[in-house]
Amino acid sequence: MAEQLSVRETKRLQTKERLLGAAIAEFKRSGMADADVGAIVSAAGVAHGTFFFHFPTKVHVLFELERREEERMVKRFRQFLDGKQDLPSALHEALKLVAGLERRLGAVLFKDFLAAHFSPTRPPNEEGTDHPLIVFLAQEIERARGSGEIDTDVNPMNSAVFFLLGLYALLITTNDSPEQKSLLEDFVERTLRSIGHCG
Repeated sequence: MAEQLSVRETKRLQTKERLLGAAIAEFKRSGMADADVGAIVSAAGVAHGTFFFHFPTKVHVLFELERREEERMVKRFRQFLDGKQDLPSALHEALKLVAGLERRLGAVLFKDFLAAHFSPTRPPNEEGTDHPLIVFLAQEIERARGSGEIDTDVNPMNSAVFFLLGLYALLITTNDSPEQKSLLEDFVERTLRSIGHCG
């Protein structure tokens, strides 16, 4: 009986993965709002109702994608911070992680991804924090404040939120622009100056 359940669970997970992959491909092409569930289930090779068994709505696909991507980014950012890097390096690493996400998803899906990321209906992650990348960046800013690298009156959480929101906005508005790289570098430098980084 346990073996049968295991086989059933394995098949369920495999079906969900096929649906997720097909949905992401469709979202990249059409955007979430215009994505055709019929095309998704056809590409995944499943019945129409199977989509809604795994994902009650199309936005639930984005919630699942967002959860996985945030876990991946947070894991890499934690590993990076374990190397005892300085604040400029931490900001550049956060930039690299988010810019890499934007490249992988493409402009259309990245916008939908961010809409889901900041949705009030977004389910909390397993750690209970709404936006763990912001939390870890805020902790690094707090560390820099405690060691005297930045002004003592800096609010670490606000600074992390402002940095990431600005980064998301720049990536969306400068997509495919030849100036994007220099604008992002300037954004990091201006962020550091705004919090009194001496270095």
